[in-house]
Amino acid sequence: MAGLSSRSAVAIHALAMLAHRRGGSLTSAEIADSLESNPVLVRRVLGRLRDAGLVRSAEGRGGGWSLARAPRDITLHDAYAAVEEGQIFSRHTHPPSTSCEVGRSIGDLLDVEFQRAERALEEQLGRTTVAGLLQQILAYGNGSRNR
Repeated sequence: MAGLSSRSAVAIHALAMLAHRRGGSLTSAEIADSLESNPVLVRRVLGRLRDAGLVRSAEGRGGGWSLARAPRDITLHDAYAAVEEGQIFSRHTHPPSTSCEVGRSIGDLLDVEFQRAERALEEQLGRTTVAGLLQQILAYGNGSRNR
């Protein structure tokens, strides 16, 4: 199963940091420091976010990455869709036996269940904006652990 990569988490982390900057910019190194990650990985993810119109970059002195839209206009689903590829769930890597009663039918039925699960994930991620997530982050960091 391919599943979600860590790209979604990196993308959402970066968007939250940029939203917290309130119109200012950050370098990929600054974002990577917060993630305790490699700036090259962060730049790859930011490049996909830029291609999706969620962030923009400026080169040179004082350059860096900034949000291309207001945090209230960017959902977690936007970030997910920008950086993830393919389906989250997939069938067996080897087709099951068609001579088995379960093997004959399970693939088509799993496809339906997996599609429902992916739609539910997309809908849930679409309910939360980067602005809303940042509010939760700041409240959580100030001692409010309620979700």
